[in-house]
Amino acid sequence: MKTLNHTRIFVLGMFLSLSTVFSVAQSTKTYDVKSPDGKIALTVNVGQEISWQVNHEDTKVIVPSTISLALSTGEILGKNVKVSKSFTRLINTSFETHVYKKSKIIDHYNQLTLQFSGNFSIEFRAYDDGVAYRFLTDKKGEILIQNEEANFNFAGDYKAFIPYINDNRGGERYSFSFESFYDESKLSEMFTDSLSIVPLLVDLGNGKKAVILESDVENYPGMFLKINPDTRTGLKAEFAPYMLQGVTRGINFIAAQRADYIAKTPGRRSYPWRAVVISAKDTDLANNDMVQKLASPSRIADVSWIKPGKAAWDWWNNANLINVDFKAGMNTPTFKFFIDFAAANHLEYVLIDAGWSRGSLMQVNPAINLEELIAYGNKKNVGIILWSGWSGTDKEKDTVFPHYAAMGIKGFKVDFFDNDDQVMMKSVYEIARVAANNKLLLDLHGMKPSGIQRTYPNVVNFEGVKGAENFRWAAFVNGKIKEDAPRYDVTIPFTRMLSGPVDYTPGSMNNGTRTTFRTVEAAPMSQGTRSHQMAMYTVFEAPLQMLADSPSAYLKEQECTDFIAKVPAAFDETVILDGEVGEFIITARKKGDVWFVGAMTNWTGREKTIDFSFLGQGQFEAEIFSDGINSNTNANDYKKEIISVSAKDRKEIKLYQGGGWTARIYPKR
Repeated sequence: MKTLNHTRIFVLGMFLSLSTVFSVAQSTKTYDVKSPDGKIALTVNVGQEISWQVNHEDTKVIVPSTISLALSTGEILGKNVKVSKSFTRLINTSFETHVYKKSKIIDHYNQLTLQFSGNFSIEFRAYDDGVAYRFLTDKKGEILIQNEEANFNFAGDYKAFIPYINDNRGGERYSFSFESFYDESKLSEMFTDSLSIVPLLVDLGNGKKAVILESDVENYPGMFLKINPDTRTGLKAEFAPYMLQGVTRGINFIAAQRADYIAKTPGRRSYPWRAVVISAKDTDLANNDMVQKLASPSRIADVSWIKPGKAAWDWWNNANLINVDFKAGMNTPTFKFFIDFAAANHLEYVLIDAGWSRGSLMQVNPAINLEELIAYGNKKNVGIILWSGWSGTDKEKDTVFPHYAAMGIKGFKVDFFDNDDQVMMKSVYEIARVAANNKLLLDLHGMKPSGIQRTYPNVVNFEGVKGAENFRWAAFVNGKIKEDAPRYDVTIPFTRMLSGPVDYTPGSMNNGTRTTFRTVEAAPMSQGTRSHQMAMYTVFEAPLQMLADSPSAYLKEQECTDFIAKVPAAFDETVILDGEVGEFIITARKKGDVWFVGAMTNWTGREKTIDFSFLGQGQFEAEIFSDGINSNTNANDYKKEIISVSAKDRKEIKLYQGGGWTARIYPKR
């Protein structure tokens, strides 16, 4: 009898369990959307929770990953929800750009919109080059977002390129400069609870890559990523909590108190896009437009005053001038010399870095006669851009921007944002708006890009990169360089540059090999060859591009300077000819009827072939700078040649260790 009762209980339990499973299965609904070319399939499962998954042909890119928004009221938008309406639409349009790597962007995708009970919806997009989703809420008044759940689960333990946060300024978890080298490791080997910024690249094997990024981050915190401790093959988003109080420590602004929620926001709004770019070959990554496509359109009606260009700059080279009759430094004669140099070499700007002001941005260093410099620059068609820290800029923007714009200043390089929580991102958009109203360019040097450059195209550059400044203090371990710049240089075009332009500040005329490179802060040098540095002007997207070295150094290397000065800061067309993440890249960009080509390699020398079929019809001449035959022992060595080329030609090139190759190709007259 006892056995029989147990049997009945077991059978009843099985029945109830199967009924529950059947009920859950019955209550879960599936929605699908595919890319226009049919290769990418995005599936959304809605039931007790919302999850999404993505396949590219027969490759599982994202396996089921839950998403939700948790409100401070306890309501979770994404748990036990019902779809009230669903619809799809095909969008095939385009838009013009003003300062970008191409003049026109094709915006072609299929969109699935799911509207839920609870007054929220989610939009999912499938492009030929990736997928994206974002939440939208339609709630009254102000709401508090307790947290956002965003998961990116992968089918295997893939290798990833991980840009960890590594300084945590002031001991504050979310305070960071957005400058990271890449740790290359399997997902399972990621440091537990360590945060990474985006973009983060995952190698899916067989040439396929997935890059996680975000766009349209307005009035909301930026997204960090960390390993999912349960699976060790997935990534989870983490967001900086809302800053209640901050404290200034030197030039840095650190959160002193944070709330238990991540955002305080209007209840009717859209939220940032979570995106995964998917590529079958690395060259597609280096010419991707996903962040631009997802960002809000331009809010500047007349963009004619926004002029990209190159700038002579004092900070990296410590204003090291020679053969002058004045003491070089933060003073008027020094910057007159910089203006003369810029004018003689057809550079659009001179950027005056930290030191021109004293305390308040309204108090000019008495050694600097700003009015005189502006007038002098105007005579020579050279604009002045000024450096500022975020804290002072945020406090004084409504006074500072109109004042200096009226004087004739062309823009500001704003530095030391130190985090991207909601308070900071709201400030960034407000700074961009006020600057645009005063027709001022912005280089958001201490911030990473995430779409604002389309919304406010007066934002012409960002840092968010381990650029040339790091050569001034690069670390050595057992006599070897710890920080591998050439490998990093050929990684960021496939990773960091997916999010936007990069203020790397290239142009060193003092170049070092692996054995000759040294850190001398007063007279810095670069890793890799001269041609590697020169190729950066084509490879690195930068509508405001620096000439980082001293005018005196460029005057001694006029042949190289002449070439650099001719490379535009924005282009009409971009073609990636060849490349592999972390190994090498060959980029071609066109402005008008002139093509510019840049090739760079890591510390591995290699031979590659340039196929000139991109040129189209006609006969051309190519002005070429390549690594000299002694580049492996003297990185300053280069060779210049001028050859005739046409679309039917191919040219073998040799890249030395840390080397480069660059060309300006123009029609024969």
